[in-house]
Amino acid sequence: MIPALAAGAAPLKGRLKQSATRSCFKGMPIEDAAREAALLGLKGLDLIGSNDWPVLKKYGLISTMAPGGGTIADGINRRENHAKIEQQLRENVQKAHDFGMPNVITLSGNRRGMPDEEGIDNSVLLLNKIKGMAEDQGVTVCLELLNSKVDHPDYHCDHTRWGVEVCKRVNSPRVKLLYDIYHMQIMEGDIIRTIRDNIQWIGHFHTAGNPGRHEIDASQELNYRAIALAIVDLGYTGYFAHEYSPLRDPLKSLAEAIEICDV
Repeated sequence: MIPALAAGAAPLKGRLKQSATRSCFKGMPIEDAAREAALLGLKGLDLIGSNDWPVLKKYGLISTMAPGGGTIADGINRRENHAKIEQQLRENVQKAHDFGMPNVITLSGNRRGMPDEEGIDNSVLLLNKIKGMAEDQGVTVCLELLNSKVDHPDYHCDHTRWGVEVCKRVNSPRVKLLYDIYHMQIMEGDIIRTIRDNIQWIGHFHTAGNPGRHEIDASQELNYRAIALAIVDLGYTGYFAHEYSPLRDPLKSLAEAIEICDV
């Protein structure tokens, strides 16, 4: 039994729609992870492929961020990748629409010496090709921000300003950023101000504690309660997904993470 529920905790306020990736469940089979996620009050699980969507549906969950197109190394910043990624995105946007999933992910790819402006131009070129379909189907394509300092050396979309510039040029309500708080703490810091200044371009959030990418409790440097409150106060209506690797009991850690961010 999950600690938060066993203790008779009050229902979640639910002003922030929380979800989690499977990493938070420490290798738990998808059926067990979905069941426990529902018991904890989560709205869904992130980065779950369509083969497992029936399992999520069984527990009243959705894939809050579905697979889209591209990889961390080979993404939308290079024109030679565009045909393949465009096909992936079109197929996955359609699939997400058909099953009622709100978002699909895409990635910039690595620099490999490419100037920022060229990477932005190429990314805009591809996203302009699929934005009409995304708008028609009501599915948001989210470009993920990742750090290039610790976890993903040479990743191109590693600063908010780069990703925001892409989104501004595409100028679609269905092309936004996946703002990963852990990654941007490493690259930029100043998390709350940056979110406030750019909330219109943000379609999804990921969390993790820094340093280490573990629990979001007092063992790390980010004040997630303050961050969550700032996001709620901005009127954000998207999903807020936990994406960390727990060092302790995964269900206890996740219950605590949900409580911290339930503002």
